[in-house]
Amino acid sequence: MANPFAGEVELCVDGARLPAKLTLGALAELEAGLGTGTLAELVGRFESGAFSGRDLMLLITAGLRGGGWQGRAEDLLTAEIEGGPVGAAEAAARMLALAFRVPE
Repeated sequence: MANPFAGEVELCVDGARLPAKLTLGALAELEAGLGTGTLAELVGRFESGAFSGRDLMLLITAGLRGGGWQGRAEDLLTAEIEGGPVGAAEAAARMLALAFRVPE
């Protein structure tokens, strides 16, 4: 079960419930995968709804790896993510919100 207080969300991939979170390492992996893009640009794209499928795939992969998953983006190409693209986008948006929230 995911712990939102630790920045985790839960993704169901091929029937397995997996924790996902944007750790510092996951964010670095995401930044490297974006090439010339910055994390601030990615957050802006998600906030405006102008993100690409590639953005979503990289974010989901980085988050799953931050949660301990050992897979690669290629492993998700044929995977069934609960909720489909909309469910994946919602989980990605929650991960971003949790990663950049200021503790109270």
